[in-house]
Amino acid sequence: MVPLLLVLLLALVLFGAGFALKALWWVAVVVLVLWLVGFFVRPAGTGGARGRWYRW
Repeated sequence: MVPLLLVLLLALVLFGAGFALKALWWVAVVVLVLWLVGFFVRPAGTGGARGRWYRW
């Protein structure tokens, strides 16, 4: 009974990790798209110079 429970627990952990990694990939894609949009659509700074849309 214990080996069966360990196998089921391992499968549950691996399924959870796989789902989390897939979700993290989608988050990374969304952040990349937002970064690219912000890179191309940045506001003009003082003196007509194009500044960065982020502060760091």
